[in-house]
Parts: sequence; C-alpha cells; structure tokens
Amino acid sequence: MKSIVFIGMLLGGLSMLYGQTVTVTDEVTNEPVEMAILMSNSPKAYATTNNKGQAAIDGFRNASQIECYAYGYKRKTISYQEISDQNFEIILSQVNINLDEIVIAASRWKQSSGKVPSKLADITPKDIALQNPQTAADLLGLSGKVFIQKSQQGGGSPMIRGFATNRLLYTVDGVRMNTAIFRGGNLQNVINLDPFAVENTEVLFGPGSVIYGSDAIGGVMSFQTLRPQLSLDDQPFVFGKAVARYSSANQEQTGHFDVGYGWQKWAFVTSFSSWDYEHLRQGSHGPDDYLKPYYVQRIDSVDRVITQDDPLLQIPSAYSQKNLMQKVRFQPNSDWDFEYGFHFSETSSYGRYDRHNRVRNGTARYAEWNYGPQKWLMNNLSISHYQTNALYDQLTIRLAQQQFEESRIDRSLNSSTRSIREEEVWAYSANADMVKAMSNSNTLYYGVEYVKNDVNSAGVDEDLSTGTSAEGPARYPEAIWQSLAFYLNNEWQVSSKTTLQAGIRYNQFLLDATFDTQFYPFPFDKASINDGALTGSVGAVLRPSESLIVRVNAGSAFRSPNIDDVGKVFDSEPGAVVVPNPDLEAEYAYNLDLGVAKVFSDRLKLDVTGYYTLLNNALVRRDFSLNGQDSILYDGELSRVQAIQNAAKANAYGVQIGLNLKLLNGFRFTSDYNFQRGEEELDDGSTSRSRHAAPWFGVSRLTYEHEQLQVQLYAQYQVERVHEELPVTEQEKDEIYALDDNGETYAPAWYTLNLKGQYDLSDHLSVTAGMENLTDQRYRPYSSGISGAGRNFILSLTARF
Repeated sequence: MKSIVFIGMLLGGLSMLYGQTVTVTDEVTNEPVEMAILMSNSPKAYATTNNKGQAAIDGFRNASQIECYAYGYKRKTISYQEISDQNFEIILSQVNINLDEIVIAASRWKQSSGKVPSKLADITPKDIALQNPQTAADLLGLSGKVFIQKSQQGGGSPMIRGFATNRLLYTVDGVRMNTAIFRGGNLQNVINLDPFAVENTEVLFGPGSVIYGSDAIGGVMSFQTLRPQLSLDDQPFVFGKAVARYSSANQEQTGHFDVGYGWQKWAFVTSFSSWDYEHLRQGSHGPDDYLKPYYVQRIDSVDRVITQDDPLLQIPSAYSQKNLMQKVRFQPNSDWDFEYGFHFSETSSYGRYDRHNRVRNGTARYAEWNYGPQKWLMNNLSISHYQTNALYDQLTIRLAQQQFEESRIDRSLNSSTRSIREEEVWAYSANADMVKAMSNSNTLYYGVEYVKNDVNSAGVDEDLSTGTSAEGPARYPEAIWQSLAFYLNNEWQVSSKTTLQAGIRYNQFLLDATFDTQFYPFPFDKASINDGALTGSVGAVLRPSESLIVRVNAGSAFRSPNIDDVGKVFDSEPGAVVVPNPDLEAEYAYNLDLGVAKVFSDRLKLDVTGYYTLLNNALVRRDFSLNGQDSILYDGELSRVQAIQNAAKANAYGVQIGLNLKLLNGFRFTSDYNFQRGEEELDDGSTSRSRHAAPWFGVSRLTYEHEQLQVQLYAQYQVERVHEELPVTEQEKDEIYALDDNGETYAPAWYTLNLKGQYDLSDHLSVTAGMENLTDQRYRPYSSGISGAGRNFILSLTARF
C-alpha cells in the first residue's frame, strides 16, 4: 500500500514538473486534432494543440467553462474537472459547417468570432498549402473578400470596402507595420512578408482604430507568423517543413524551409525563403491595349527601343526576394512567457511596369523606372504575464524596432540624368495590453501605445555621360512622426445568446518636419502638427439559435496626416506634380455594419453583410498653388501644382455575400461576392467614383476531398467598369486601362478558370499541382498597371516533419 501511495505521489510530482497536457482527438478516427483552440474566460486562458493534438492546460485549472474549437468540428464546452475525469482527453465531433471561427485581428487578444461584432475573414495554412500564393498580397486575395491591385509583379495593394493603402492597417505578430510614408497611391509593402512563415492570417473589415489607432479605416490585416513550440513532456519537440515550387508563367523558382526545436522552457523556430521570378507572361485572349511589345535597353551609351520576340512577356517585371525569420521563446513557468522575433526581407530592384507603359512623342516615355531593393527588418520582443491581480489577468508588453528602406530610380528616354530617391524609416513602438475579467460575463480589455517614426530621405542625380553624381531634391523632408494613445474595450456577455462590445480610444499625434528649400522655393521651411483624435465603437452579437448569428456594429476611425501627406514632392501623373502642404488635419470615418449568418440543415451557410462608411475631412489630392503659381517646372516638364488637402467628403457602401454548401461524397461549393460603391466630392461640388472602390468581384470554388486527396476547381472574376464610372483621376490613364469602341478608357470584365490538386504521398510528403487561367485570358484587375498571369502551371513538393 505504501508503495502505491509513493508511486502516486511520484506521478503527481512528475505531472507538476512537466505541466498538465490535454490531447484532442477525432471522435471517428481517433486521430489527433491539430490547431484545435481552447479558451477560458475565468481564468483567462488560451492554448492551441500541436501536430500531436496536445496542448498544455495548466492555466485552465479550476475553469468551469472551457470552449474547444477546431475547423470542421462542433464547438465543445467542458470544465477542467470534466477533462480530468476523462483522463485529459477531449473528443470532438465532426460537423459539415462551422458558424464560429477564431480571430486575432479583432483585438490584441484571442477571441471567438461569436463574440466579435465586426465581419471577419480567416486564411488558414491549409488554404495556403493548396493555393500556393507567390506573395503575401496574393495570400490576402485567397479570402475572396480582398481585391488586389498590382502596378508591377513585385507588388500588391489590397483594397477593402472602398479603401486602400494608408487607410488600411497591417500588423505582424501584433506590431503595427504602417509607417509615416505610407501614401494614398498604391503600395507594395505587404510583399515584405513571407507566406510560408505565416501561421494564420485574419482580416477585420471596417474601422479598427479603437485598438490599432491611425489608418485603420477600411480594415485591419493581421498576420501571425510561426511561433516556437515548447515540448509538453521530457522529449524535445521538433517540427518543420521544406518546400520547392515552380511556376511556368514567370519561370518561378522558389525554395523554403523552416524548423522548430522546443524543450519544456526554451523553444526556437527558424524560417528561410528564396524566390526568383522572370518576366511575367500574360494571356493570349484579351484586349490588345495591354500589349507592350517593346522594352528599352541601353547599348553603347545609347537608349535602344527593342522589339520583343514574345509580345506577351511584360518586360521589365522580373525580380527576386529573400526572407529570414528567427524566433526564440522562453517560458520559465506558467506565469511568464517571453518571445523574441527577428524578421528580415530584401527584394532585388524591379521595374514599375505601369510607368514603363507611358509614352511620349510616340515612343517610350522612360528608359528606366525602377524600385530599388526594398528592405524590411524587425526586432520584436513580447513579454506576457498571466496572473490574476487587481489590474489584470493577462498582461502583454510588445517592444518593436523596424527599419524600412525603399528607393525609386527613373530616367527619361535618351536623357543622361538618372534620378535616385532614397527613403529610410526607423519605426519604434511600445504597447502594453491588459485583459481583466470583471466577472464571468464581463471582460475589460485596455492598453497604452507609443509609436515613433524617424524619416530620412535623400536625392541623388547621376550623369551617365560623365559618370558623376550630385545631390538632388529629396522626396520627403527630414521628419519625425509620433503617436501616443490609450484605449479601453469592454465585452459583456449579457446572456448565452447576446454579447455586447463597446470601446473608446484617445490618440495624440505629433509631426515635426524640416524642409530643404535648396531645390524648391517653398514658402516655409518647417511644419508641425500636434493634435488629438477620439474614436469609439459599439456593437452586438446576437445568437437566436445555434444556427443563426446576427452582428451589428457602429464605429469611428481616423487617419492622422503623415509625412507623405504633409511633405512629399512627386509626379502623380503626366503633367502634374504634388508639393508639400503643412496645413493638414486628421480625417475621420464613421461606419455602420449589419451582418447575418445562417446555417441551414448543417449543409448550407449563407453570410450577408451590408455596410456604409462616411469619410469626413478627407485628405485628397487637389489643385494647389506654390508661391502664387499654379504650375512649375518639374523633371523638365511644366506641371500643374497639386497638394494633399482636407478638401472633401467621401463615402463607401456595399454588400459582402458568402456561401458555403456541403455537398455529398466529399464535395463542397463555396462562393464570395463583393459589391462596393464609393463616391468622392470634387472641388466643384460634383462627385466622382472613389479610386479604391473596386468593381463587383468574387471567387467561386468547387472542392473535392477524400482521404489524402484534395482537388479544387475555381473561378475568379470581376465585372466591367465603363469609362463614365471610372474615377475622374483615372480616366486619362491609358497606360493601364483598355480602350472602348469610342477610344475611351475602361476596365473590361474578366474571369479565370483554375484547377488545383494536392495529394499526401505519406504522413511527411505531399505534392501540389495546378493550372491557373486554363483558358489563357489576358486580363488586368481594376486599376492595375500589369496584367495577370496567362496560363500558368504550378508544381510544388512539400516535406514535413
């Protein structure tokens, strides 16, 4: 008897030493369920299962309600005692349709979408593995709810609900990625991220300023990269994958590997990716206006216009990229969790293809128009403390330092002067986010934030004929942008069928810029802004039944003027130049959402969301004067003077419709449709379509899954936008749009048919193959300066361990 007691005490001691582990399994197959999520409100706790279906649940002790979620499974609510009685095993039942998802983007904390009043979209590693997106922009497009514009192959600018660029917010591992030089024109910064290293991606639609501050007007895109995983027993936990991929449309050669190694207190994960893309080939069937059958090459100090052997190649569009990520995690006990992350990304130089499409005097306008290497570096330290006290149950401190480098290189045809404009931004941020369960039904989320951007800009003019260089005008002034904020968000579970959320944020923003008047006679040499913004939101989630959910949300958001608004000098379009304007204020957005999701007979899910957003005091580009002149000489051309001004009101409204139908024998049909309309006030009081409100677009997929095989046939499409419906600022851009029968610009309708398949050769090896654009359409997404890929064969091999 004493021996039995001793053995029991020994096992109990070992259990405390290694921590308590739960295993989540499938009810039918008894296989472990990976990426299952466990959440508890009291105590506040969260855990995710590894590829063995295991998770540490020490933080859940004494919890009366633990919710367990997994894609394809019915949500299960269970107590810690019940888990203990079942030998620390949770068995989940499969379900055809999930009404709930898990979201990180809605707040800096994990929450079930059943408690979040905003519309959400989630892109999982399973989606990424089948679709093989080449960039993080393409990854966002997988959702079917985010429209992607491209000016060159090395790019991708998301459009969400009529907003884009500096009216959308990007976060990586909870850290703000937007900088003070994010512009109103299209951006390509999202390609800094490595799709292979992304663990999960979520998109929150509508205002997110209460949590994230400036810029979160149209939506928030949240990327969670791979996390180091601790061992749950006395054996090291090792995981990883290696990928090799080829695509025919751009002769892609891609390689990736990641490996993680974890002990009980220490864990590491390393990720590296390399991409190499040749010039992108467009399709054979479509508008001839998209063909540019020539390129410029400098031979013997003379610019030559070369006729292409293959007019479908888009030259120049080739580029390459490398990404490195290293993370270290230390968890000394169940109360503390430290995680350090290092990210580095660098592209080669690459041509901005839309600018190479411009003509002057019947020939190419530019001999060169390239982006220099784009670099991004981030150091991120996250410190989490889990202990119930008077101030919080959980505390997370995030300290981050980022460095961004980008440049523009252009030279007119037959000109010997090459202009180089270089920008560097050092971004620093500190966040302290806290969560406190006031009761079993009331949770308080609050925090403080500080952000600082140090902007440096330089200009160099090279003379190719003499080999000399001289200082040239910089694109931006030397400047510092800062933000200080406090936010408070409350979640109240009124009943099992009703959840209310309300939040408020106060943000103080500061800008100080010093202008160089050496090249341009600005009537000022300094600019300062010191102002505040108050935003809020209130929403509700109603669940009348297990198969119906209703969301309503009203909120405001703001965007403070940044360095790009206040101090930029650049050519916005042929014959126009944008100059600095120091007299700017924040713009504000006011939004209302109403969404309904209904599951019918566990077979069909219909999700419909309508929204309306009003943008007041909008920062827009308008005609301006500089020292009393409405035109100045810029880059050898007399150009109309413009500037960013608080000069308009704008609105965006639309409907997002999602359909998910579980068919028989392993087949599933899903479809997403997006209708949006945006209008912007002009100087004369009339209105124009908003530039970033894309035409009606969508994606429809028919998927078959059986054991190790997954096959998907899908179509992507966009409706036509006629000339009269184009924004006024877009109507003269014949370098990116097709011409109708009247010789006027328009955006033609287009579609692509695509086929993808994935087969698991073993538990550790899988092959993915596909054919995109089966009918070889020549198409160009709205507002894009480069055509999409023609018929494209993809082959990918993945090894996992």
